[in-house]
Amino acid sequence: MNKSDLIDAMAEHAGITKAAAKKALESFLGNVEKSLKNGDRVSLVGFGSWSVSKRAAREGRNPQTGKTIQIAAKNVVKFKAGSELSDAVN
Repeated sequence: MNKSDLIDAMAEHAGITKAAAKKALESFLGNVEKSLKNGDRVSLVGFGSWSVSKRAAREGRNPQTGKTIQIAAKNVVKFKAGSELSDAVN
């Protein structure tokens, strides 16, 4: 399912227009992004939670040449599924 499929499904399920569903989805995604940028955790009980974790700088290898390269430190987004979502999938 891609973004447009999700918008179509949201509109049909909620009985709203596709424009309203698109606006709601973009608002949700924007607010999740804003919270994560601020270092906050976003948690939806039963669905899951997003958090930001710091990945330290490390050495890696270029697979084509075998040369050692430096990989910079960065922040990564992590998602942990909630129990209800895990149970629904299994």
